[in-house]
Amino acid sequence: MPDTRKAITHKFSIGGHEGYFTVGMYADGQPGEIFIVMAKEGSTVSGLMDSFATAISLALQYEVPLKVLVDKFSHTRFEPSGWTGNKEIPYAKSVMDYIFHWLGRQFIPGYKVTEGEAKAETPRSEPLAAGSPPPLLPPPSQ
Repeated sequence: MPDTRKAITHKFSIGGHEGYFTVGMYADGQPGEIFIVMAKEGSTVSGLMDSFATAISLALQYEVPLKVLVDKFSHTRFEPSGWTGNKEIPYAKSVMDYIFHWLGRQFIPGYKVTEGEAKAETPRSEPLAAGSPPPLLPPPSQ
């Protein structure tokens, strides 16, 4: 990465958990590093996300295609999860799910969540009728 580079910082909120991530870019506008800061500094999630961002930065710098990372880490499920307030990504299954959907939308031309995936990602807003089976969701991507 060059010593001086452009970057984008994006604020997010997932189920009430706030954070920021910054994407440092090469001269051609492609990402070369990410930094993730969770609002609750010192928390386990904050420490893990910081370490994870370092690993992703190294992967990008060793030319792992962003699409491979997006395909691998979007749809990852763990807490915190929930509504985001972002119209383009209304619900996130995890911080990783949100970040990689955002990276895909920002840096991969033509990237979009398919209609079926978008429906599966958005939880039901109305309760199920008594005795009805839960909706079937597709298996998580690998």
